[in-house]
Amino acid sequence: MKKKDVVFTIGLTIFMGVLWVVGVLVMGLWIPVRPKAYLWWFIFIVAATLIISVWHSMKEDQSDQGDPKRQKYIRKTSKKKKKKRK
Repeated sequence: MKKKDVVFTIGLTIFMGVLWVVGVLVMGLWIPVRPKAYLWWFIFIVAATLIISVWHSMKEDQSDQGDPKRQKYIRKTSKKKKKKRK
């Protein structure tokens, strides 16, 4: 697992935790809901976190499927083109 994947997962978890707390506070203070609404909110947050995490890992896996030598060549040639433009 790469460092940016770990940072993304930790950031996503913290964000979804804060979102869950805000949702519970809103439901508890301003919007009258049934007690099962808290359970459904928790299930929604967990499912959304898992879906986003899996989607991100699948997206990252597709970028690693290319030929490393070809990708290195593309990076080097794109740098040269940028220098020529300046």
